Amino acid sequence: MKLTAMTAALALMAGAAWAEEKTLDIGVSDALTGGGAVYGLPQTNAVKLAAKEINASGGIKVGDDVYMLNVIAYDDKANPTEASNAVRKLIDRDGVKYILGFCCSGATGAVASFIEFEDAVMLVGNAAERSITTREIPNLTRTRPPADYTGAAAGTFVAEKGHKRVAVLGALDVGFYASYVDAFEKELEKAGGEIVSREAFGLKDRDMSPQLTKIRGQEPDAILVVGYVEPAAFIYRQAVELGIDVPRYGFTSGSEEQFTRVATSEQMEGVWDLRPTELTLLSASENGKAYHANYTEEFGIAPSPSSPYSYDQTYALKDAIEAAGTVEDTEAVAAALRDIAVPDEVVMQYLPVDEKMFDQNGQAYTSNGAFQWQSGNWVFVQDLPSDAAAYSAFLSTLDD
Repeated sequence: MKLTAMTAALALMAGAAWAEEKTLDIGVSDALTGGGAVYGLPQTNAVKLAAKEINASGGIKVGDDVYMLNVIAYDDKANPTEASNAVRKLIDRDGVKYILGFCCSGATGAVASFIEFEDAVMLVGNAAERSITTREIPNLTRTRPPADYTGAAAGTFVAEKGHKRVAVLGALDVGFYASYVDAFEKELEKAGGEIVSREAFGLKDRDMSPQLTKIRGQEPDAILVVGYVEPAAFIYRQAVELGIDVPRYGFTSGSEEQFTRVATSEQMEGVWDLRPTELTLLSASENGKAYHANYTEEFGIAPSPSSPYSYDQTYALKDAIEAAGTVEDTEAVAAALRDIAVPDEVVMQYLPVDEKMFDQNGQAYTSNGAFQWQSGNWVFVQDLPSDAAAYSAFLSTLDD
């Protein structure tokens, strides 16, 4: 019997009718309030945006079933206890098997300490503490590279600028900021430079004039600022107010809107941010420009540079579930995550290791970049050294 085009179409429609549409709950544990919300809230929004897009394009296809994503988000306040409670609620009460978000390292580390023993997969976003992916946790992956991977590249860049005496002002009691500075210092010293001062601030501090006055007296030829966006913005503003006229470098990942809530664009002029090559509209890919426009339309505010880490997680999860052919077998999905290529939809500029998005540690890598504030915008200036394969091999030797 000859199969006409109409017959084929009817057969296709009949087959589609047999496909059952189901709902897959995915969880988000992130900082929705408090100091960490500058990173956590945009990440949570990014997961919701990706889920909406995936649903609109037909959902996640597993065999004859089609799954529409439903996002359940809880506020972990960037607090280890709150994060543990949020994830326990997602797993035990809501029956969630896939948990995304995780902007802050302390909260993330607390969950990582027990997630291996759960029937769940943990996808970590912005949290940058190295030890998160040195624990050989098979059901955990992370899209952001560790802080020291970027800190070493930043130290090389600052040394190449000719700086020999660098003062550091940062949230140095936070492990990943301290590891960034340690890696930075190692590369700076190779070039004959030194860190002349390490001054600390708390994440809730806003008056940095005592530390800046001390730094001014040491006559550094550059300042390195590491910390959350708001305190960093106060430092940049107050440095200008105190007449400190040396180049300012940072590791913050904040958007233009976030910084100008505290400092004027003129006070920010010339500041460098040395970080993974995250979203900056003026240098974004086509995916990045579309993400920026869609996020802004959906939430009424521009996305933060680091928010795509969780957006990209969501698409990686989709590809892994479809590759594994199951939503129930989390071990199979976790294994598939370590075997997928970089999804076409991602925003960040990933550097695959052995042609895969995640390495054997569950770690993904982006390029590193030097961004400078110019006339009200973060402008991408140049790539920084980024050897993902070499760092991956190094990471595999650690057991923090």
